[in-house]
Amino acid sequence: MSQGKGACRRIRGPSRTNPNVIVDDLLTPCSPGDPAAIEMTWVDVPSDKLLEPVVCMSDMLRSQATTRPTVNAEDLNKVKKFTEDFGQEG
Repeated sequence: MSQGKGACRRIRGPSRTNPNVIVDDLLTPCSPGDPAAIEMTWVDVPSDKLLEPVVCMSDMLRSQATTRPTVNAEDLNKVKKFTEDFGQEG
């Protein structure tokens, strides 16, 4: 989830404090369109209730194909100039 509003849904899974106990109140990120979605930010989710989704290679490849760079050529030129002027350690 991003820092803005996202969505989670309640799921059943192993307790975060005792994996031998199954609980019904864990939260996992979901699409806002999920019928069971609860609107919340990631900071609203108690750490002992978060069940991270399993991420597989196809998830990573799909993300890589749709994610745009956050650094442009001008930014890279500024870093290069800084390194030339001050060295890697600054």
